[in-house]
Amino acid sequence: MANDIQQLKIERDAPLQPRRRSGKRWLWPAALVLLLGLGYAGFSSKPLEVQTTAVSQAYPAQALAQLNATGYVVAQRKASIASKATGRLEWLGVREGSRVKRGELLARLENSDLQAAVDQAAANVETAKATLKQQQAELADASQAHRRAQGLLAQQFISSAAFDEAQARLNRARAGVAAQQAAINAAAAALKAAQVARDNSEIRAPFGGVILTKNANVGDVVAPFSSSAESKAAVVTMADMGTLEVEADVSESSLAKVSIGQPCEIQLDALPQTRLRGQVANMVPSVDRSKATVTFKIRLVEHDERVLPEMSAKVAFLSRELRPDERQPRLALNPAALAGSPPTQAWVLADGKLQRRKVLTGTRLGDYLEIRSGLKLGERVVMHPSTGLKDGASAREAEK
Repeated sequence: MANDIQQLKIERDAPLQPRRRSGKRWLWPAALVLLLGLGYAGFSSKPLEVQTTAVSQAYPAQALAQLNATGYVVAQRKASIASKATGRLEWLGVREGSRVKRGELLARLENSDLQAAVDQAAANVETAKATLKQQQAELADASQAHRRAQGLLAQQFISSAAFDEAQARLNRARAGVAAQQAAINAAAAALKAAQVARDNSEIRAPFGGVILTKNANVGDVVAPFSSSAESKAAVVTMADMGTLEVEADVSESSLAKVSIGQPCEIQLDALPQTRLRGQVANMVPSVDRSKATVTFKIRLVEHDERVLPEMSAKVAFLSRELRPDERQPRLALNPAALAGSPPTQAWVLADGKLQRRKVLTGTRLGDYLEIRSGLKLGERVVMHPSTGLKDGASAREAEK
């Protein structure tokens, strides 16, 4: 234990050890300042998020439109062509898209029996005509005998009874000729009926137009009213493309904005870059009670071969006729993307950088404003630009 107490004593003669002090204390404040600087630099270099809109095209008709409506293209003259006779389709000479003329043969049913009836009726007419010639010869002979008998009676060479017999023969010959002429007329009527029956087996175009659909094929049974489950009623459907028009529904509350003869501009969903001139032709004098709308028919003033029945269309009812220079589209932009007045300026986002542009504007085109210079089609322009934007600053389009 004594040894343990001796180990606990302080040796005053031992040299003192100097206390270590860290020479790197100044690095902590420097690192903190460096981190703050890097954070500020990273924050300040983050691209600005902006909402943009595209420079597009608009038509001057949008500024003149009093009312917009939707509808469909229809053919004023359209028909489902069927046969008046019942039979098997033997020949079909058209397909979808075929152009036909009025009276052109489209299809034919099996008609050998009907043709035989026509031939028999024609033979009956010829037989009746031959019999008529015999009757006419008999009439000529009876007429000559009557004249001789008349002369002999005047000379008292024959009796009155003999003359009466000659007169009766002449009358019978005349009646025979008249009867045979009636028989010829009856035979001709029978021939006409047989020809009509045969013609009913031939399907012809009632007017000139284009074949829209083909509903039957060779070998199908065709019936006028599709009396059986396996028979076809209409063989083809055709339309006169020269009578195409647009049927548009207009709300009852907007009837005052539409008048007969009013100019229109027609845009087809299938041809978005094509605008056709139209004119209100007439109004259907009835109201659709379920939709509270009235149907107007718009005549196509301009025709395009690409326009087909049943295409959906948009119709703009205009306050006046468009001038030739108003038929072409113009650059347009949402007015909310412009700032200053004047000069008007816009901020374009291109390659992640903002560019300030001076813009020359024009007339109002509906909800858009015409751009005459300063911007190009398709460029992205900042919506609702603020005064803090800088030319050349980094920016990106905000996610929607």
